[in-house]
Amino acid sequence: MAQDFRFHSVRVLRPTGFHAMAYTQWGDPQNPDVVMCVHGLTRNGRDFDELARALSDRYRVICPDVLGRGRSDQIPDPAGYAYPLYLADMATLIAHLNVETVDWVGTSMGGLIGMMLAATPGNPIKRLVMNDVGPFIPKAALDRIGTYITKTLTFETVDALEAHLRKIHAPFGDLSDRQWAAIAAHSH
Repeated sequence: MAQDFRFHSVRVLRPTGFHAMAYTQWGDPQNPDVVMCVHGLTRNGRDFDELARALSDRYRVICPDVLGRGRSDQIPDPAGYAYPLYLADMATLIAHLNVETVDWVGTSMGGLIGMMLAATPGNPIKRLVMNDVGPFIPKAALDRIGTYITKTLTFETVDALEAHLRKIHAPFGDLSDRQWAAIAAHSH
């Protein structure tokens, strides 16, 4: 079942009404052993495809697209992009999965969401793995993100998008051409 995944969504309640939060599910949908993989600020759940594929024989792997990203609904009010609301969205998703506990893998923003959930009394997080995040985010990193997050860009081709992503996401490390192509394919 190593490549078996399905797209789903759950309706989450926000001050602006209900919104669809999309997620990709890997592995046996009845497996009570769940790993949640939550992406960074400008990314989406498909960033975890390789990890999810590797874990899906043992776990049900859930990779949500946080609202405003990927296949999830956009939020009409900019105030809707806030951590307390993300926590409520993830609590809704975990309840929807009908499991008592989850293992959490979070990159950057996804790590912060996981850390905040794990700090909440009675939380469902059994194990927490965080990548590219800590209690302090250097100003240089915030400035770098600020150079591209506020811009609306269009690209003539997926190759042009990939070239842009290679530049702004260079800190992702030494990725293969196949990995960069996958990032571009799931980012347009």
